[in-house]
Amino acid sequence: MELSCHCGSVTLCVQRRPDFIHECNCSLCMKTGAIWGYFDPREVRVNGSTLGYRRADKAEPGAIIRFCGTCGATSHFELSEAAVEKFGNAVVGVNMRLADERELSGVEMRYPDGRAWPGSGDFGYVRPPRVID
Repeated sequence: MELSCHCGSVTLCVQRRPDFIHECNCSLCMKTGAIWGYFDPREVRVNGSTLGYRRADKAEPGAIIRFCGTCGATSHFELSEAAVEKFGNAVVGVNMRLADERELSGVEMRYPDGRAWPGSGDFGYVRPPRVID
């Protein structure tokens, strides 16, 4: 799959469709507008220059949100150094809003309750999943 920010300065190539997509309701996901597909870092190629944002409201933020410096579109997240130390470089989140929606047909959309998540353990969900048409 080929994904692109609004202006085309940042493109991402992923080797497969995501197994599912998270539309999280935490303040960070809501304000960046991202919905996340998760991939092994070896499955994602990022082309173009991105800027990074690290949450200031967490002592050890787990992710660095990456975005296009030209149009501002959120492209992906990488694990922070602290998260890589704890878990290894295990995942990259790709903003699936950058994908052609037709390519996501049949993928399950899940709605985790990030606002209520304590930062470890499983997510609760705010509503049942749906399959993208």
